[in-house]
Amino acid sequence: MPIKVGMVSLGCAKNLVDSERMLHKLRERGYTLVTEPGLADIAIVNTCGFIQSAKEEAIETILELITLKEEGTIRKIILTGCLTERYREQVAEEFPEVDAVCGIGDEGDIIDIIDRVLANETYVHFAPKDAVPMTGRRVISTLPFFAYLKVAEGCDNRCTYCAIPDIRGKFRSVPMEDVLEEAKWLAENGVTELIVIAQDTTRYGEDLYGESRLPELLEALCQIDGLRWIRVLYCYPERITDKLLAVMAREEKIVKYLDLPIQHCDQDVLKRMNRRGDQESLSALLKKIRKTVPNITLRTTLITGFPGETEEQFTALAEFVQAERFDHLGCFAYSAEEGTPAAEFDGQLDDDIKQHRADLIMEQQQRIVEENNEKKLGTECTAVVEGFDKYAECYFGRTAADAPDIDGKIFFRSEEKRAIGEYVNVRLTDVLDYDFLGEVTPV
Repeated sequence: MPIKVGMVSLGCAKNLVDSERMLHKLRERGYTLVTEPGLADIAIVNTCGFIQSAKEEAIETILELITLKEEGTIRKIILTGCLTERYREQVAEEFPEVDAVCGIGDEGDIIDIIDRVLANETYVHFAPKDAVPMTGRRVISTLPFFAYLKVAEGCDNRCTYCAIPDIRGKFRSVPMEDVLEEAKWLAENGVTELIVIAQDTTRYGEDLYGESRLPELLEALCQIDGLRWIRVLYCYPERITDKLLAVMAREEKIVKYLDLPIQHCDQDVLKRMNRRGDQESLSALLKKIRKTVPNITLRTTLITGFPGETEEQFTALAEFVQAERFDHLGCFAYSAEEGTPAAEFDGQLDDDIKQHRADLIMEQQQRIVEENNEKKLGTECTAVVEGFDKYAECYFGRTAADAPDIDGKIFFRSEEKRAIGEYVNVRLTDVLDYDFLGEVTPV
């Protein structure tokens, strides 16, 4: 009887791509892949260890699997990913019931790791970070019409609050020919929406070519048959160039959507974060983006309660959010991560203050979204079908203004039967919190 393997992929989409590469190796070897780890003989957890909440989720998942192993439901547990890379032997010591604890550089050797645990070997190993596979075939675990395209690994930005450079290593781009080969393979396998990601996507190519080659990469991706939407996430504001904006404005396949995590607007706070800019330069950039790429959707992320953030600096941030009216915004209370410079800064704030400030920003943003969305009622847009809600008796999906899992949905009725991955024309009829209601109209 074939051995069944289940994968739990935690954290970001970049981690998911790594999981999909491991799944492909497993399927090629002849293992049966199951979506529910509780039905597996071997459970693999690709952990996240970025911030405290992610670590807690990973630990909770591991403990649940250990319980299943003790009950005899599953035979072996393998841990990899950011949590294990960050805490290494500490994870192995904390969870002796686990059969293998490996770093990100070991993920290309997942078959060998499984062979070892099936031979009843307890395996703890950490290959160099730069050994993590950056190309290769994948099992698409998202909805079949969209996939993430990871164009680089690691990060050199060294923001003082962030542990990613220590976890994932230095920034290193995937050669353009390899990126394009993977994108073509994805398109040939039914992917119509490609989401370009990296820790800092705008830095793509600097290490290989001496300058950012993101504009050239996007132009080349637009030439691939079968792709309809190309979306770009994680663009640093100081690296948004006129050339990049010109490509986004000109190429029809590139959705008019930009994710630029600014984190704050106060110059002193940004400086302590080891980030550039100030409110004036950020406002000027946003104005330029909106002028160059009309009707663009802008998403950002913010951090409240960074060490030393004063009430006045927080108020300035709230006023900035009100003035700029982002289409999508996520705000997070600062998490002091051990090993990062900011964790040792003076001026650490109480958790209640940090969270209260984040809540205030999100309440403010919800009102902005409601006002923005009200103005869109009666207009028509293209949406991609993600499924059918049998309780609401309607289809649901996303517009080009919404990235999967992080932005809103659109729920709509259709006289005709629709397929997952189909693109339809929808008239927006109502707003429900962050989501739209609509009706399919003839193209």
